[in-house]
Amino acid sequence: MSEELIISKIEQEKEEYIEFLRKLVQSDSINPPGNEKNVALIIEEYLKKIGVKTDIFPFGNNRANLVAYLNESFDGRNLLFNGHMDTVPPGSEEDWKYPPLSAVIKRNKFIYGRGTIDMKGGLAAMVIALKILKELKIEVTGNLILNAVADEETGGEFGTGWCIDNPLKSIKCDFAVIGEATDFFPLTKVIHVGEKGRLIIKIKTCGISGHSSFPAISKNAIYMMSEIIEKLDKIDDYIPKSEPPIKLEKLKKLIADSFPSEDLFNRILNEQPEIQSLLQSLTSYSKALTMIKGGIKENIIPDSCEAILDVRLLPNQQVEPIIEALKKLIRDDVGYIVKDDSTSPPGEVFVEIKVVTASEGSYWENWEESDDLRDFYKLVETIYEKKPFFFLMPGSADAKFIRNDGYCPQTILFGPGKSRNAHSIDENIEILDFIRAIKVYAIFAYKFLSKK
Repeated sequence: MSEELIISKIEQEKEEYIEFLRKLVQSDSINPPGNEKNVALIIEEYLKKIGVKTDIFPFGNNRANLVAYLNESFDGRNLLFNGHMDTVPPGSEEDWKYPPLSAVIKRNKFIYGRGTIDMKGGLAAMVIALKILKELKIEVTGNLILNAVADEETGGEFGTGWCIDNPLKSIKCDFAVIGEATDFFPLTKVIHVGEKGRLIIKIKTCGISGHSSFPAISKNAIYMMSEIIEKLDKIDDYIPKSEPPIKLEKLKKLIADSFPSEDLFNRILNEQPEIQSLLQSLTSYSKALTMIKGGIKENIIPDSCEAILDVRLLPNQQVEPIIEALKKLIRDDVGYIVKDDSTSPPGEVFVEIKVVTASEGSYWENWEESDDLRDFYKLVETIYEKKPFFFLMPGSADAKFIRNDGYCPQTILFGPGKSRNAHSIDENIEILDFIRAIKVYAIFAYKFLSKK
């Protein structure tokens, strides 16, 4: 009976829920600089009206994390809902159809704005799910914990990482859901049980400057960088092999399970290079040179050039062997000295390597044995009227903080929004998807917390 009651309430009050999401989107929490406290205060006000205990933990300049609880007891089964409040910058507002913080509704079907997908849609749905359970006074034996965090878009150390080590540390967590967008259009909904790690490396070549009319007496740092780039693929020979947590054939089968037949999936796979590329990325580490900068004037030989290398790691793949492999490539194959700082005397030619960001991947090893996960799957299938599929996330998210230190390995990612449109110009979320996510979160929380 309680499931029907939850769905009825959502249908009756969905206009209120839409306006709450719009309010979150209209609140500036662009990171950098962050300003996540703007969003935390809105959530606090929304929940305190119905007596939900809410704690805000401020830090920095107008930044904060938030933790809220359905009740005061943590003796039963505890369910954690995690979502981040910060968004990436919108870029040039002139490129948007509608102002990025306007939360414009179009055709009563879509809400436009920065963060609608990543991830104020998922966060709002989780806040609302907590509110619904509180308002309906549904009897449960466990507790629902809402964790709205800062800093996800710049690494998560001061958001989820801090919360796990501080206010959540003493609370046993039996299952966690992160509300990142997991609609893999043109495929169906995804339930992520793992994610790749991310390693951002700055490579700086240090040459010798001079007048461009006498290039031979200088050492051009841009040419130095081009030598490294030319041989970059050879780094693969120096990196220890890492096995993917899910093999390619099994990944294919997991997707195929959401199709009417495996033959149909194979036909679509053969016609979709994007899906083939996605599968490939989840079975091996990947690297991409994403930025390069060098030179200060047209008639000066540049003495420095910088490039950014974005490396995505398989779960269980370590960061240090990647760094050592890059150093070996530069020393042995390109022939330059590698130094870790800029203390070298003037005139010496060398290369610096600096780790900008490093986060390992994560994976729930025993996900196939979980009855709770099977319940979640069936619920998603019922609410969305399509079979979802289990998968790995090609990017990285805050699950690493929850899984990797053993706090709660049984962590999944699931939320509203087409993941490929996150961070895009004219980011928007389908209202129906948002409402369905509320139903999934609220009903799952009720069922999970009602178990003895």
